[in-house]
Amino acid sequence: MQVVIATHNKGKLAEISRILAPLGIQAITADGLSDPEENGKTFAENAFIKASAACRETGLPAIADDSGLCVDALGGEPGVYTARYAPVGQRKATVLKKLEGLPRSERTARFTAAVCCVFPDGRVITAEGSCEGYIGTACRGEGGFGYDPIFEIEDGRTFAEIADGEKDAMSHRGKALRQLKEKLQAELEK
Repeated sequence: MQVVIATHNKGKLAEISRILAPLGIQAITADGLSDPEENGKTFAENAFIKASAACRETGLPAIADDSGLCVDALGGEPGVYTARYAPVGQRKATVLKKLEGLPRSERTARFTAAVCCVFPDGRVITAEGSCEGYIGTACRGEGGFGYDPIFEIEDGRTFAEIADGEKDAMSHRGKALRQLKEKLQAELEK
């Protein structure tokens, strides 16, 4: 089955494709599609906005996610504004600066993801996942994307320091996509 993955983020595209590949899903990129205004108040609302727009434009089932970093000491920021929290190239530095001087115990955070699949016939499947961690004091690691170099898991490694498979097993998006995969499989078997 062909499915549009409604993202221009190559890291997200690879992650979503990798996790859903066992279902026989042929992922089609969102290249050339318009970017709808993400004006939802939640990750789930924004995922639905993106998936439904891609489905309308292509006539194909579409999957989108909206995810972000929620830092407790910042009142949940950047939250749904994660991708536009600061100018490109300054997002991680902005978070690190705002947390400067705080001990690890006060640097708690989580990544949250909402994933949505919209079918041309109007069916909608949703899933959500989160991953608890801490914000480090500096960027570390070469893997991942986005805020991965500053997001530490319990053992102190960042998401950018672990292999893709290990990250998929514990990450917010990995958890949400596994839920979506189960729901999709059930839907496809009907």
